[in-house]
Amino acid sequence: MHIDHINISAPKVLLEDVKNFYCLIFNLTESSRPSFSTIGYWLYAGEKAIIHLVESNTHFKNEKQGYLDHVAFQTTGLKGIIKKLEAMDIKYSKAYLPEIDLTQLFFKDPAGIGVEVNFNSEKL
Repeated sequence: MHIDHINISAPKVLLEDVKNFYCLIFNLTESSRPSFSTIGYWLYAGEKAIIHLVESNTHFKNEKQGYLDHVAFQTTGLKGIIKKLEAMDIKYSKAYLPEIDLTQLFFKDPAGIGVEVNFNSEKL
């Protein structure tokens, strides 16, 4: 078993910001999506739609951190992603786990969702 995709539901204005954010940070592309009754986007990494975005006026930002802490992605290009985050003035933290040679970045997307990005064998 594996996680197929994540879904973010938000008002249209925020959804546009979220779409642009993930496309810029991870070089995802917007591509085909079935004809659902709601407005939305599917963001692809290669051939796989990994982020589904849906317009919703019934979802809202929580005042407190919910139980789902973050979503995590594994990719390459640590320095490039840091450069993009800094250019967008996005605060992030980093960690290095020498036992498994893994560098991690942690930040929030425009919807306030925690994002973890893992880079194997890449150091600062």
